[in-house]
Amino acid sequence: QGKFTLLRDTRTDGSFLVHHFLSFYLRAGCKVCFVALLQSFSHYNIVAQKLGVSLAAAKERGQLVFLEGLKSCLDLLFGEEEQPGQPSPLQFLSTSDLRALFDFVCVSLTPASGDSWKSPVLLVDDLSVLLSLGAAPVAVLDFIHYCRMSVCCQLKGNVVVLVHSNEDSEDEENELVVNSLCHHSDLILWAEGLATGFCKDVHGQIKIIKRLSLRQAAEEDLVQVYQYKIQDRNVTFFARGLSAAVL
Repeated sequence: QGKFTLLRDTRTDGSFLVHHFLSFYLRAGCKVCFVALLQSFSHYNIVAQKLGVSLAAAKERGQLVFLEGLKSCLDLLFGEEEQPGQPSPLQFLSTSDLRALFDFVCVSLTPASGDSWKSPVLLVDDLSVLLSLGAAPVAVLDFIHYCRMSVCCQLKGNVVVLVHSNEDSEDEENELVVNSLCHHSDLILWAEGLATGFCKDVHGQIKIIKRLSLRQAAEEDLVQVYQYKIQDRNVTFFARGLSAAVL
């Protein structure tokens, strides 16, 4: 509880990590606010069903609050509101800050009387989309900072955020956000594509960085590296050089 986890992917798709955390926290009985900016609800629901979780049922019982970013953008751009009189969480498309999105997260995760859910969780997929929609890097970092203070510190919950990165990218704003978030993360799960190219038995490698230096300045971060293969219903992890292609 009270942890900020950064999911980072480079030269590969790290969305399998998002699906893992979503199904994991729902099965654990946590209250989840899912800011889904990349895919539709039906996409996440289909994948979750393969993992043994129904997002539709979780929404119905009030455990999951789902913000469908793609639909909300269209509704806002074309002047439609799902609930008239209430500001859209993506109001930053016409203003300069992410206050409405932060307010949406706070309202979604603040415990109500009679709630029996465990610790609250904010899940964002993916943060880079906010920059593509016109949000300033400072506004995005402020949003994450306030979410950490509210969810992690006050509510004793967890924040999990996915960002795309590329060391060779010319997108300086995105790299600024990624590097800043790395410095504030308790745990970094960094999925990378293989430098040697495609392999049917190894889809990439994942670097697990436990930020011990964030708690104690003299400590060194603990880094573990594994390779992985994504299957239909799960992901197989193994040490480097121990894949089926080698053995």
